[in-house]
Amino acid sequence: MNNFNHYYDSTTIRQVISVIVMNEHNVLSRIVGLFSARGYNIDSLTVAPITGSEYSRMTIVTTGDKRVIDQIVKQLNKLIPVLKVNEHQNVIEKETVLIKIPIDQPLSDIEVIARAYNGHIQNVTDEAIVISATDAPSRIANFTNIMNKFRPLEVVKSGVVAMER
Repeated sequence: MNNFNHYYDSTTIRQVISVIVMNEHNVLSRIVGLFSARGYNIDSLTVAPITGSEYSRMTIVTTGDKRVIDQIVKQLNKLIPVLKVNEHQNVIEKETVLIKIPIDQPLSDIEVIARAYNGHIQNVTDEAIVISATDAPSRIANFTNIMNKFRPLEVVKSGVVAMER
């Protein structure tokens, strides 16, 4: 097999990309437009201002083969409001989930399970219990699946945030 075919094989990979952008209107739509125009999928997108600056950090999780990931990075680098693009290899990833459970479910069971996923009960009303958990995305997916047995009324995920180790 020559290097060209090896480089452009069809193995799908998951890639976390951080993009530092000017904190101005229309930047988010331009970046999302770049993905949608080329048929690339965004699995997770989180955006927040960088404290004390005029920039924002976008954390994008996407999947594709090596060629697609390379193309995404090249296209991101061409956008004017983009200052820096990082393809992370060794990162700490976290995701947060809020889950609202009917009050008729066993509170102690919910608390024990939540703690196993770095979670806690955040609020209890006459009608519902709200729990949160913050952990690695795969663990949050597992936690959400486990909590389905408690018939959740609502589930809200934050999206992935990541930082290189």
